[in-house]
Amino acid sequence: MAKTDFKSVGEYIAAHPDATQAILRRVRSTIRKAVPRAEEVISYQIPTYKVNGSYVVYFAGWKQHYSLYPATARLVTAFKNDLAPYEVNKGTIRFPLSQPVPVRLIARIAKFLAKEAAERARR
Repeated sequence: MAKTDFKSVGEYIAAHPDATQAILRRVRSTIRKAVPRAEEVISYQIPTYKVNGSYVVYFAGWKQHYSLYPATARLVTAFKNDLAPYEVNKGTIRFPLSQPVPVRLIARIAKFLAKEAAERARR
């Protein structure tokens, strides 16, 4: 995946191997259903979802995993047990490509981050 000037999330996903594309499409669909009002953009060269101009959640595909960002301290605490099987550090949650996509967990995380973004916007 040498290209870095993505114009859309679809273009970003298409730059990955076929098996990874299927997983990233599932993650994309899950986030879009969980936060239906979110605007889909590319930021930092990865798929990003914004609500009312505030960034909510990002995701990215890698060779062995895909990641969700940001893993805020509040999120990590709130989802401590759910996140135990996954690698979480430096604001990143890493999900292995070799395991089924945890759709319900990703949806709950996206909703949680949307709520955090709304709270930030109110301040």
